[in-house]
Amino acid sequence: METHETSIFDLLIWGGASLSFIGLIGLVWCIIYVARARRAHLPDAEMRAKLKTALPMNLGALFLSVIGLMLVILGIFLA
Repeated sequence: METHETSIFDLLIWGGASLSFIGLIGLVWCIIYVARARRAHLPDAEMRAKLKTALPMNLGALFLSVIGLMLVILGIFLA
């Protein structure tokens, strides 16, 4: 019988994958949010306001995805 210990590298890989997945969900939310705003045919000022609220979420989701992917690569590289 072989026991498998969870190493720090496994935690890096799975933690990074989780962060990337959360970031991906955020990016999908941004796409849906902006698509709904475009379909609503809002006036220019309201559309700009909607996009201003979506931009920080988009950047945050992208940041999470990038950090997560870096953790996955680091975990694989060090394993």
